[in-house]
Amino acid sequence: MLQEISITNFAIIPELRLSFHEGMTALTGETGAGKSIIIDALGLLAGGRGSSDYIRQGADKCILEGLFEWPKQEGFEALMEELGIESDGSNLIVRRDMSLAGKNVCRVNGHIVTLANLRRVGSYLVDIQGQNEHQELLQPESHLVLLDRFGDSTFQQKKRAYQEAYQAYRELERKVRKIQQNEKNYVQRIDMLNFQQEEIAAAQLEVGEEEKLREERDKLSNYQKIVDGLATAYGALSEGEQSSLDGVGMAVSEIQSIAHLDSEYEAIFDNIQSAYYLLQDAVGDMSRQIDLLELDENRLEEVTQRMETIRQLKRKYGDSVEAILAYYEEITEELDSSDFTESQLDKMKNELTQKEEWAFQCAEELHQARKAIASDLEQSILRELKSLYMENTEFEVRFSTQANGRLDEQGFDIVEFYITTNPGEPLKPLVKVASGGELSRVLLALKTIFSSEQGVTSIIFDEVDTGVSGRVAQAIADKILKISKYSQVLCITHLPQVAAVADYQYYIVKKVVGGRTQTSVAELAAAERENEIARMLAGSEITPLTIEHAKELLRLAKK
Repeated sequence: MLQEISITNFAIIPELRLSFHEGMTALTGETGAGKSIIIDALGLLAGGRGSSDYIRQGADKCILEGLFEWPKQEGFEALMEELGIESDGSNLIVRRDMSLAGKNVCRVNGHIVTLANLRRVGSYLVDIQGQNEHQELLQPESHLVLLDRFGDSTFQQKKRAYQEAYQAYRELERKVRKIQQNEKNYVQRIDMLNFQQEEIAAAQLEVGEEEKLREERDKLSNYQKIVDGLATAYGALSEGEQSSLDGVGMAVSEIQSIAHLDSEYEAIFDNIQSAYYLLQDAVGDMSRQIDLLELDENRLEEVTQRMETIRQLKRKYGDSVEAILAYYEEITEELDSSDFTESQLDKMKNELTQKEEWAFQCAEELHQARKAIASDLEQSILRELKSLYMENTEFEVRFSTQANGRLDEQGFDIVEFYITTNPGEPLKPLVKVASGGELSRVLLALKTIFSSEQGVTSIIFDEVDTGVSGRVAQAIADKILKISKYSQVLCITHLPQVAAVADYQYYIVKKVVGGRTQTSVAELAAAERENEIARMLAGSEITPLTIEHAKELLRLAKK
């Protein structure tokens, strides 16, 4: 339910705040007073397309805000969770700011959303019935949607089952078509990836391997330099009648004999002794290295070839071993996920045939279910139209098949409503027969049928009573009142019969303030309602008789 709407600098409304009630509310006033402007504002809050033309002259932006009860319809909670919108479960605040610069900011409970997502939220909040819906009724492609809405939960399950089968069929069809159209390129790519995968796998690369190979190559390439260096150093330290190591040992012995005489001598002794032990270790290490040294020219060639292999792979697949291995994982995943090999195309075609047959089978079941609910819909519409004084009307839902028997997301059915309002005349497409008043009644009949199931928070009728009068006007009033038992109804009307049955009535007036035109709205008390309905009955001149007539309408409505 719409609880409150706030409008700032919108068209000829500088500022307006309205509170609404459950049940049916009539919005009345003279033509051009701005009744439809309020409906336009609600339409924008529900995600309708807006423009800077809506902004009041002299203002930089307009602000629209609506307070709604938290919708209880199935799927709404999931949508809020998807959009990351939190709530206490009781209220929903929708706000939309539009600026002259073209900036359009939409918020739901303070959370910024895109216009497309605002439209998704708005579909649960507001259902505006007006001239656009009349036009929709004149479009045969909308008739199938209306028919399906009349189906029960079992039918909806059949429809979902068909759509799942159709999507699976189309997905595989697109894949097969793509393969067929690009078969040569596709096969070439798969062959290339297989070759690359095998080449990288054969190399058996290891992370850190290149650094180890480079170190080993440097040692093998500098074998003679290493031998000479170790031998010279070893000879300098340990060979000869008085080797360097012997000299250091003699120095240790001499300083040791005087170390106890002075702490500084003791420190010198410690340093020389440490150096002696370190030199002894170094001489031992050099001796072992010299013993281990062996020139393996074959190993140098192996290392060089291995490094060249890695270099070639780096040139093709990445600038490091890690990058090459990452690319290997990537192409392996692509190959694993590829459904195509030359031998598998026929298998995919056979699977496609099976999915197509299953989709057509589901479409046939959907068609038979539609035929059954079409009969029920025909009877329900005729019953509603009879109460709207179209008792001689014949109404029929006619089926045809898509060109070449093809399928789409709705199946293979084409549905169109046929009607005749005159006895003895043949049924013809609704678009070619119905007048404006008759369209209003057909639309109202459909809305009456669907209102208890649709569950939309607020239904807005924007002059759907155009082109009718007398007893038909009273019948339309009764229908709109019936709909208000299931949903909150806001109704713009020029018919006193419709205004009289409303639970509440708002009067909308346009006036000039400070040289500027602006619209204001007031909720009418009982006596004020009598005067407004009398105005609607008589026009500008209100007489005691029209006042009595207005009172009579209100009494009958209350009864």
